Amino acid sequence: MMACSWSNGLMRQLAQRQWSFFAGLSVPRGVGCGVVGAAATTALPRTHITSGLISNSFSLSRGFATGSVVSSPSLAKTPGRSREATKQPRRVGARSFLPHIPRRFCSHQARLARNLKMDDRDVLPDNVKPNNYFLSLKDLDFKAWTYQGTVTINSEIAKPTKELVINALELKLFSAKVTVDSKTLESTTITYDEKAQRATIVFDEELPVASKAAVTITFEGIMNNEMAGFYRSKYKPTEEPAASVPRDDEWHYMLSTQFEACDARRAFPCFDEPNLKATFDLELEIPSDQVALSNMPVKESRPSKDGWQVVSFDTSPVMSTYLLAWAVGDFEYIEAFTDRKYNGKQIPVRVYTTRGLKEQGQWALQHAPKIIDFFSEIFDIDYPLPKSDLIAVHEFTHGAMENWGLVTYRTTQVLYDEKSSDPRFKNSVAYVVAHELAHQWFGNLVTMDWWDELWLNEGFATWVGWHAVDHLHPDWQVWSQFVNEGMEAAFRLDGIRASHPIHVPVRDALDVNQIFDSISYLKGCSAIRMLANHLGVETFLKGVSNYLKAHAYGNAKTTALWHALGEASGKDVNELMHPWISKIGHPVVTVTEEPGQISIKQSRFLSTGDVKPEDDTTTWWVPLGLEGKKGEAGIASLSLTSKEDIIEGIDDDFYKLNSGATGFYRVNYPPERLAKLSNQLDKLSTEDKIAIIGSTGDLAFAGNGTTPALLTFLQGFGKETHTLVWRQVLDSIGQVKSVFGEDETIKKGLDQFTLKLINDKVKEIGWEFPENEDYLTGILRKELIGTAVASGHPEVVEEAYKRFNAWVEDPEANPINPSLRVAVWRAGLNKEPARTVDILKKEWFNTKSIDGKLFSLSVLGTVKDAELLKTEIIPFAFNESPPNNSVPSGDMHVLGSSVAVNVIGRPLQWEFMKANWDAVIAKLGNPVVVDRYMNLSLSRFASLDAVTDIEEFMKDKDTKAFDRTLGTIKDKIRGRAAYRERDSVALKEWLGANGYL
Repeated sequence: MMACSWSNGLMRQLAQRQWSFFAGLSVPRGVGCGVVGAAATTALPRTHITSGLISNSFSLSRGFATGSVVSSPSLAKTPGRSREATKQPRRVGARSFLPHIPRRFCSHQARLARNLKMDDRDVLPDNVKPNNYFLSLKDLDFKAWTYQGTVTINSEIAKPTKELVINALELKLFSAKVTVDSKTLESTTITYDEKAQRATIVFDEELPVASKAAVTITFEGIMNNEMAGFYRSKYKPTEEPAASVPRDDEWHYMLSTQFEACDARRAFPCFDEPNLKATFDLELEIPSDQVALSNMPVKESRPSKDGWQVVSFDTSPVMSTYLLAWAVGDFEYIEAFTDRKYNGKQIPVRVYTTRGLKEQGQWALQHAPKIIDFFSEIFDIDYPLPKSDLIAVHEFTHGAMENWGLVTYRTTQVLYDEKSSDPRFKNSVAYVVAHELAHQWFGNLVTMDWWDELWLNEGFATWVGWHAVDHLHPDWQVWSQFVNEGMEAAFRLDGIRASHPIHVPVRDALDVNQIFDSISYLKGCSAIRMLANHLGVETFLKGVSNYLKAHAYGNAKTTALWHALGEASGKDVNELMHPWISKIGHPVVTVTEEPGQISIKQSRFLSTGDVKPEDDTTTWWVPLGLEGKKGEAGIASLSLTSKEDIIEGIDDDFYKLNSGATGFYRVNYPPERLAKLSNQLDKLSTEDKIAIIGSTGDLAFAGNGTTPALLTFLQGFGKETHTLVWRQVLDSIGQVKSVFGEDETIKKGLDQFTLKLINDKVKEIGWEFPENEDYLTGILRKELIGTAVASGHPEVVEEAYKRFNAWVEDPEANPINPSLRVAVWRAGLNKEPARTVDILKKEWFNTKSIDGKLFSLSVLGTVKDAELLKTEIIPFAFNESPPNNSVPSGDMHVLGSSVAVNVIGRPLQWEFMKANWDAVIAKLGNPVVVDRYMNLSLSRFASLDAVTDIEEFMKDKDTKAFDRTLGTIKDKIRGRAAYRERDSVALKEWLGANGYL
């Protein structure tokens, strides 16, 4: 699963340079899990925010759940109602978003015990094991948003029992029975465990041990609007839709599922744990003019009631519940086929969209068949399913989800319009498609044994996804991109005390949500990349292939992968990797020099700079990647396996560590060596330059270096030609601006520093995009022009403003190049704030561009007018007026993060959040969205007063949905505050002494 790859890029650009949208690598998050309950309730009032005021009109509809005992007959008599109704029957797990955050997705650090044993896991009883589900969903009610379901679970009963415990959430269970050896036993009582999201089905007689038993449950579920379980998402059609498509004024709805991690239980009663695999048979009753999709091909369609049909699908392979998927809607598709044949046939690959958008799936369709063939070859295992569908979902919490055979995507991660999309999305779409298709083997064919092995799914899929894109687009230099994007994001989170190891013991699956993050994905990928480079990629992939073959259609642990890689390489992989996976943090290797030799010492890096003895107890295996050792050609294959060591035979003129940035660690060179390297840039690879810049910036942040030393080093990059090096340079300057930007004098000095550094390159690269220009040059133009506008380059601002006015006058005759929209709009906003705010709001309402809405939101947040921020911008995301035009909750963090980067908007947004807390939480809704919004909105402060304020405000709030993130937010702020306090005077003096003030 991918977490909003575009959103991480947006956050990154806003945070560093405050000007452009960047669809880069993802910082993931997974879908978490809900709470179970079962008593009658009344829906809470509707709330709504307009210009900062709370009023009644926003729908909230989850009552509190307390858990109870309910008899099956009384359940069967309860009529189905919509959660949008004024009153509703209690469902399994119904609860309120107001005033508290729902408990699903909660992550309690106390539960993530370091020495957790398997016996300590909170799992279902082992007396029943499912083998096959036959799931039938009918009577979809597009007004009440309910459906009726029957599931028959063919199971093995391993122990005599009078109780069957099954997962269920927000479901109304009518009846349950078990058939064993032609004898059927009816359940008379069903009890619910609210906290555990479980239903216990009780029988009067004991169920005997049986290899074949059929558990049948009838139930009612909800097609919710919370982007979890079986849910509905709204969209504005670009063509006239089918007559039966549900609609609400101009909005229309499609239906789809999102089950990872623990939300299959929201759609049907099931044994919802990753190692309780089974096959699935599915049938859906849908309107005859709509399309139904699932993991497997359609087996048959037969007429049902008037205007409806029942669509059934072939039996799936053995798989986990979180990988089951289906979708219903007014879909159309484009199709291609793999070049390779599988069982004598080419695999059909389709991209599905709602009507009118299918041609925007061409870029994804060009890649998916090639990627399937590529993975089949390198894993030496044929693609396991008879088809591969990719579908664009209009409202989605993540970037994508790897459902076997039916991958679901956020629209921006699978659709690309050559005319209106930013070319950066080409990279993003290609990568996300590759990442999800990698899961078809690594995650789906072989699945993690339990959620503490999450990194095994996501870290590997991240690495091999980039490996596939590098194979298809070597000119993109994606590993340099990964060093710039992925490793830097991982370093930032891993460098704070409140981070976590890659492998996090998880007692309760409901705790897993908050480890779908940069550690599991990007540090996990970095560890895999480091190991693959050490073993050799060919040897590494041979070991991976052996691992997949040994555990196909089953579950596995990290140790099984280490064993397979050890057998393939002849090395003790577990010994090498154990500290990287099981211990928190990463090292900084500090270098001291003597003639002809260097002393190196590893210690834990903390961005707060306050490493205590108890923080620094890990000794990592550190591949040194040393260049510049006399008498040895190329890179010396030395490793540091102790706290410190001495290396002799060093070339005093030039040496460097971590060649190619393949190791996940920082290097702290003596100041004199850093100055020397700044004059030897021609001897450094692209990855080397990026890594040294990143290390220098992080070390300055932590107090192991200084900001003046960083800026002095960056002065040497004015003649740099590589896009990704420039991006790292600008990121580093942006990091400094984000911490010190509240000081107007320092901000102006940093702007002047930036303009002097980029001036020649801006003039050289110009405004026009020549036909057939290489991809990276186009990206560099976007980066430089955007930075020039944000920093106040007079000529660039004037040209951008001229283009803005021409576009406003006649958008069709004077279109803005998609890569330059943010820069041009930003110029208009700076010149005429009030006018441009109105223009960009209309653009957000009316644009049909897949990414245009996100661009307009990102620019709106940069306005420098405090009154506009308070009255027009900050409330805009929460505003329900005009009706049906509020920002979707899944996109709200785009505006929130933009405002948070804005030094004027940051405190205003926090005050708004505090004043309207219940309504803010209600609108955000899905706890994944809550967690993301909190992180992006609050982590940009740079004062200890902000930490105190946040702690004081949160002390009586339910923060379980983002408790781990809240800890990282406070650590980030503490680090920024310490950095600002430590370097402000020296930075101002340096800027003055060097003519920037």
